[in-house]
Amino acid sequence: MKVVITGAAGFVGSHLTDRFLRDGHEVIGVDNFVTGHKENLAHLASESRFSFVEADVSEPLKVAGPIDGILHFASPASPIDYLEKPFATLKVGSFASHYLCDLAVEKGARYFLASTSEVYGDPLVHPQVEGYWGNCNPNGPRSVYDEAKRYAEAVTMAYHRYHNLDTRIVRIFNTYGPRMQPRDGRVVSNFIVQALNGEPLTIYGDGTQTRSFCYVDDEVEGLYQLFMKGDSQPTNIGNPDEYTVSELATIVKELTSSNAPIEFRPLPQDDPKVRKPDITRARAMLGWEPKVPVREGVARTIEYFRTLLGSSRMTPRDAQGELVGSAR
Repeated sequence: MKVVITGAAGFVGSHLTDRFLRDGHEVIGVDNFVTGHKENLAHLASESRFSFVEADVSEPLKVAGPIDGILHFASPASPIDYLEKPFATLKVGSFASHYLCDLAVEKGARYFLASTSEVYGDPLVHPQVEGYWGNCNPNGPRSVYDEAKRYAEAVTMAYHRYHNLDTRIVRIFNTYGPRMQPRDGRVVSNFIVQALNGEPLTIYGDGTQTRSFCYVDDEVEGLYQLFMKGDSQPTNIGNPDEYTVSELATIVKELTSSNAPIEFRPLPQDDPKVRKPDITRARAMLGWEPKVPVREGVARTIEYFRTLLGSSRMTPRDAQGELVGSAR
């Protein structure tokens, strides 16, 4: 197959690119490096089945020749990024979704939307099933991300219904692993970087809020299987093992041998109190479920950050930027 992956230089997008290449497919990666990083694709420099286009997909994208799939993973995804770039986040969920669906119709390609568990908002149903419509604040600070993804889902389903477009929608839950960026506002990377630097681990809220953490290799395998053999309905891909934020902090401290204290700060507006995917659909339809235990995945991620923190890839914000509170 020949597929286009937008956001290919991002955390999940770059791993997904690797997964398609590993099975012998051809990939056209697209990114504008607003939040993606060239280093995430550097290992593909000599890969003949990979080509790259630097472009903002909030403008129409032109692709020569036939393609079999378009996977839309372009978007700021961490709290720091989407709060700093609200209009880019809204545009890549709205304009880009229209343009890429149009391209998929033109090419007769399958269209795959990377949505998010954030469409459930601060959920009143637990665990979250795909049929739950969510509890979102449509005009709070987080709405630039939440509502962009909810709108992108509506666009995708409209093209499916009215243009008979072959579509997939994945709702991604908290994913972590190598190629995350330090201090990006997500709790796993925040805690690991703080612990390795001997800084206090910052917990926003009282630490009892929960998340379900999926290691990136497991997440990407679920995404790949969904693209290959899923259906048009939204599908949760995440790890149903649920941890409190305080439990995660304890795990990180143990695995880094850190004696750093924990600091508690106010919980940001609309930050979800619980998060756990119901993956019944993914298990039945795809035969997929995560395999990497959280302690093992966190240990692998710690080793990645040990190397990164000692390299020249650190940016000024990575080294000393202020964290934005979130338990994502």
